[in-house]
Amino acid sequence: MAKTKGEPIATSKPSKMAKKPAVKEVTETVKPEPKETKKKPAPAKEEKPAEKVHPKARTQGVDDKVEVSIEKKLIALYSLQQIDSQVDKIRIIRGELPLEVQDLEDEIAGLETRVDNYMQETVAVEKSIAEKKIFIKDCHALIKKYEDQQMNVRNNREYDSLTKEIEFQNLEIQLAEKRIKEFQASMEIKSEEIERYQKLLADRKNDLEIKKNELDDIIAETEKEEQDLISNSEKNRKYIEERLLTAYTRIRKNARNGLAVVQIERDACGGCFNKIPPQHQLDIRMHKKIIVCEYCGRILVDDEIVKSVR
Repeated sequence: MAKTKGEPIATSKPSKMAKKPAVKEVTETVKPEPKETKKKPAPAKEEKPAEKVHPKARTQGVDDKVEVSIEKKLIALYSLQQIDSQVDKIRIIRGELPLEVQDLEDEIAGLETRVDNYMQETVAVEKSIAEKKIFIKDCHALIKKYEDQQMNVRNNREYDSLTKEIEFQNLEIQLAEKRIKEFQASMEIKSEEIERYQKLLADRKNDLEIKKNELDDIIAETEKEEQDLISNSEKNRKYIEERLLTAYTRIRKNARNGLAVVQIERDACGGCFNKIPPQHQLDIRMHKKIIVCEYCGRILVDDEIVKSVR
């Protein structure tokens, strides 16, 4: 009987303990289910648009942008070349007047400095002449003093020494007078040179005034047009890369006619007139890259670019 009583007690306790964790397990399994259902639709929505975009469509869009950008660069370069060519024509109209004006200004500056140097030299010569005249007066004073001392000498030895001093002072006077004559001769030469250069300077100033008036008249006629062209050139330069601008300016400096971007004319380069191979002409018409001439290094464009600018 003791065994039978102990069995239900052992069986009743674990049954109660088993019920409690069962409830917990149900609650724990029920709670995470709505979280998983909420998270699943979010990544599904994000993956759908990525699958719809075709990889070929992406590459085609990039290629189209590259082609359009290079075409715009070529158009900007050719329009910049046309504007700079017009500015060059306006400056050619002035001819060599700016250079002549610059040369005259330089010559006038040189003549003025030369005249100033001669004037300073004459002042120095006049100063030296005045010093020699003072020196001669001092020599005469010493001679008179020595002559007075000769009247009161005690022996022949003192007399002879005073006589030698008087002779020496006379020689100094003669030498000073000779120097004065040399200085006066140099002053006459310098004064003649000053007069000659002053006349030449006056003539050059008159020529400079005439040339400047002619240049000012020409500049006044073309200044507005030139300023407009320069402003348009600066605007077009903003649309061009610095690398292309440096190449453009370098080619313009090296070229005699100032042409850096030229058109293909009769299957040849418009700058050096050398024949262009058909394959290069095809590449130029495709507008996929900037192509330069193999012989002169100028940038080449086709008729479409020229028509779009005109």
